[in-house]
Amino acid sequence: MATAVAVAMALTLLLPDDLRLASAWILPTVEGLLLLTLIAGDPGRIDRRSGALRAAAIALVCALSLGAVWSTVKLVDDIVHNGKETASATSLLQTGGTVWAGTVLAFSLLYFELDGGGAAARLHRTPAHPALAFPQHLSPGLAPADWRPRFVDYFYLGLTNATAFSPTDVMPLAPWAKIAMAVQSLVSLLILGLVIARAVNVLT
Repeated sequence: MATAVAVAMALTLLLPDDLRLASAWILPTVEGLLLLTLIAGDPGRIDRRSGALRAAAIALVCALSLGAVWSTVKLVDDIVHNGKETASATSLLQTGGTVWAGTVLAFSLLYFELDGGGAAARLHRTPAHPALAFPQHLSPGLAPADWRPRFVDYFYLGLTNATAFSPTDVMPLAPWAKIAMAVQSLVSLLILGLVIARAVNVLT
C-alpha cells in the first residue's frame, strides 16, 4: 500500500504543470505527510484500529482520488480544445498513460481502504456482508480459512476494472462499490478512448 502511494506521488510529479491540481510539490507533500503519519502510527502490519489513523487513511485516499479526477478532467479538456499536450502523439500517450495509471492506483487504494472498514478491521474480523466479493469469498475452498484480501488483490481489481470496463472476478455488492467501479470504468474508457483517438488523429 505504501509503495502504491509512493508511485502515485511520483506520477503526479511527472504530469505537466497544467494537469496538476496544485504546484508540483504541494499534493505529493501532503500525501507523503499523511503516509508517514500512517506508518508511524501503525508500523509493520496494518492492524491497529484507531479513529485517528482511519481518518488519516481516508484523507490520503481522498487526496489521491481528487488529484486523479482533476488530472483526468484537465486532460479531457486539453484534448477537446487541442491543448499543447495534444500536439504530439508521443507526449499525448505519455501524459495519458500517466493519468490513467494514477487513476488505477487511486481507485485501488479507495477499494482497499473502504472495503470492510479498512485493512485493520478486515484483519480482526471477516465482514459478514463484504462490499466486494472476491472468488475466495464465493468459494471458500479456494483459500485458507483465515484468508483476507491484501492490497495486491485490490490493485488487481482496479487494474482489471480499468481495462475491461466492467467487473471480472470481483463482484461489487455494496452500493458504494458499484458506484465506484462504474465511475472508474467510465473514467478509464474516457481517458483511453479520447487519448487513442487523438493520438491516431495526430499521426495521420
